[in-house]
Amino acid sequence: MKRFLYVLLAVCSLTASAQDEKNVTLEEVTVKGARIVQKVDGQTVYPTRQQLESSSNGYSLLSKLNFPHLRVDPVMHTITALSNLGSVQVRINNIIATKENLLALDMKSVKFIDFIDSPGVRYGEEIAYVINIIVKHPISGYDIGADLTNTLTTVNGDETIYGKVNRGKSEFGASYSMDYRNFKGTEYEEQATYELESGEQYRVQREQLAGQNKNLDHNVQLTYSLSDSNYVFQSKLSARRDIQPHRTWEKMLVSEHSSNMLTNGTTYENHSSSRTASPALDLYLHRDFQRHQSLTANAVGTYIKTDRWAEQNEGGNYAYSVAGKSYTLWTEAIYENRFKPFTLSLGTQYGQRYIKNVYAGDANATNSMISSGIYLFGQLKGYLGKLAYMGGLGMSTRYYRQDDYNDRFWLFRPKLTLSYPLAKHLKVKYDFEISQHVSQIALVSDVSIKKNSMETLVGNPTIHPNRVTSHDLRLTYSTPRLMTELQGYWRLNADCNMENYTRKDGHFFQSQTNDDNECSFFYIQSYNRWEAIPEHLAATIYGGIYRFFNFTDDYRHTYTAFNGGASIEAYLGKWTLTAYTDNGWNFMEGEHRGQQAAAWYLTASYRMKNITLSLYAQHPFCATPLNEKTEVLSRYIHKEASMHTRDFGNMLTFNLTWHLSSGRKYRDIQRTMNHRDTDTGILEKM
Repeated sequence: MKRFLYVLLAVCSLTASAQDEKNVTLEEVTVKGARIVQKVDGQTVYPTRQQLESSSNGYSLLSKLNFPHLRVDPVMHTITALSNLGSVQVRINNIIATKENLLALDMKSVKFIDFIDSPGVRYGEEIAYVINIIVKHPISGYDIGADLTNTLTTVNGDETIYGKVNRGKSEFGASYSMDYRNFKGTEYEEQATYELESGEQYRVQREQLAGQNKNLDHNVQLTYSLSDSNYVFQSKLSARRDIQPHRTWEKMLVSEHSSNMLTNGTTYENHSSSRTASPALDLYLHRDFQRHQSLTANAVGTYIKTDRWAEQNEGGNYAYSVAGKSYTLWTEAIYENRFKPFTLSLGTQYGQRYIKNVYAGDANATNSMISSGIYLFGQLKGYLGKLAYMGGLGMSTRYYRQDDYNDRFWLFRPKLTLSYPLAKHLKVKYDFEISQHVSQIALVSDVSIKKNSMETLVGNPTIHPNRVTSHDLRLTYSTPRLMTELQGYWRLNADCNMENYTRKDGHFFQSQTNDDNECSFFYIQSYNRWEAIPEHLAATIYGGIYRFFNFTDDYRHTYTAFNGGASIEAYLGKWTLTAYTDNGWNFMEGEHRGQQAAAWYLTASYRMKNITLSLYAQHPFCATPLNEKTEVLSRYIHKEASMHTRDFGNMLTFNLTWHLSSGRKYRDIQRTMNHRDTDTGILEKM
């Protein structure tokens, strides 16, 4: 009996020792054995072996994880936030990733993924969600591959080839991608009613008879990194350029109704052409000190050259051209100290941008803008007993000059997040934030662009940033197989930038103003994910009720909508089957009530040794799915418009991924890189 007890104790000791070596120490409360770990600012997801092996690239992997409020399209290589809370940042080891980075992602190096749905002040402004993919850093061998995506039912493709070689502390990498499309199946219909100064109702019906939207561009990236156990230096030189100009063409039929009389329909054509070239240089350095302190520095320079030509011929010939140049410098420095009770982060960002857009033709104007900004932030993240907290304050000053107009804005961003476990699997989280919204550069230009014979889009250089206040309360129940979350969210935008329509001499002008405006909304939503058969079958369903309020001196609009979706994934050996659907995003902002397109996808993938074959069916059993639908509710204009696209109907896309690596050994390094400017500041018809 004693001998048996000794043997039993020895086995238990060895087992505990082995488990200790495998355990990952987290600074968060975890559920033992859970694939999803709840954190104060979001959740950490550990992809299953089946999910990693069945994913051909980063988009494919993220589409299987079904993060709340996000739609990942593995065919068009897009990640969309199904809300208007802000944009989505995708990062690899904490630094912004490009499409090429995601397509070249090595699944064997993926450790876990942080989904941050309450981003701290560290991430800057207008960021609603952050996806941070943590990977191991290779120290030897090579990795080459190709990701080839081609649609079988229309002209659409995205081809990427890449390669990385590691030797000692150095890594050399290169990638080339080319994407193209030639869509001809757009169907646009619009019914517009204009109220003239005389009180007469003037109705216009617009219908697209034919059209084309095509582009062909490429991107080249060259990277070099030098890393050791306590530092990382990386540099990247990238260049994007349109191989051929991005061209659009529309043949429109317009019919006019005046005094109950219908005029004969007339046809006209709209054309546009643009070409952009954009090189960028990105330098990055991360250094660890004394194991618990680190310093990160990043500098990015971007140049954008754009040549654009367009004509809008409804009601007569109207054509203009734009020659644009943009120079941007962006820098960042962050100090982090991981004390025992909390983590302290301090940082600064500096940006300088110069834009000069010269409009010729019927939109004759020269628009020069200079802007600069300094952003300072501090953040604490830690625990007080069972209470997890994250609090921070961001402060920035922005300078803006356009011709004779200039101004300086001071912006503040306090943020507090609290999380407390109510029971073993149940926690409550509250998030409060005050931030500022800054309008797009094009909207603050002093340029006017004709939209059609009745409307003109006018920039407003006097627009100033507005304050945004938000409250977010969540109740989450999480076990290894089930996660369910109930969320209530409220946002108030005071003195926000809202649409304003004016009329003069039978013509209507659309611009944006700040004066005494209030835009707010709230929603209640439930998100649920169930691992029906662990590592083989999983299902997700979510949905919520949204209520929108838009109040100005000129109008008061409210709107109630339902937004939701569902998905299911099945892993059957070398086969992976997935199905996804959502009803888009129904919303109201200003005087626009909109509906983004609903989506439904079916995917089948087959994995071989170094090759993965995937077939995507998008919008099956629908010949012309809705692309978008909008309604303008101005007291002067009522407009209903819808766009359907045959190219997306019954869309079949084939993807081939080939991947070959040899001699790979990995070390944990917490950084990659990418940051670049993409805003040209050119005002375009919307």
